[in-house]
Amino acid sequence: MSKIDEIRTEMMKAMKNKEKERKETLSMLLAALKNKAIDKRADLTVEEEYEVIKKEMKQTKETMDLAPTDRTDIIEQCKARLAVLSEFAPEEMSEEAIRTVIKEVIDSLGITEPAGKDKGKIMKELMPKVKGKADGALVNKLVGEILA
Repeated sequence: MSKIDEIRTEMMKAMKNKEKERKETLSMLLAALKNKAIDKRADLTVEEEYEVIKKEMKQTKETMDLAPTDRTDIIEQCKARLAVLSEFAPEEMSEEAIRTVIKEVIDSLGITEPAGKDKGKIMKELMPKVKGKADGALVNKLVGEILA
């Protein structure tokens, strides 16, 4: 069952239960997924579906961060939206799991003493392995710690 079907089913449940906020969030997410599929002119892969969900989450977080502190209504709406979106988001890798993948990549490249100059090579091999499963900023930070 694709994410589009899963979200459509959840949206129907929300409509039946008269959960207006949840229904609106799911409707917005469904529209984003459909638009991406239309742009691609093919069904989305699981990775592409997760990309769309993460993009929606990122935009909602940015809206929440940019909202004035006295606008609690906007902040609460964004929190509710994030809760719904996180139900469909992929499981994030833990720091320990990311460190393990980094060590595997360093070993596969044959780097015995990793240094700052190796960061580009490491990141080039590492990012395709963790894309969509880990935050890029966190991966960059952890690689920097290992190379320091």
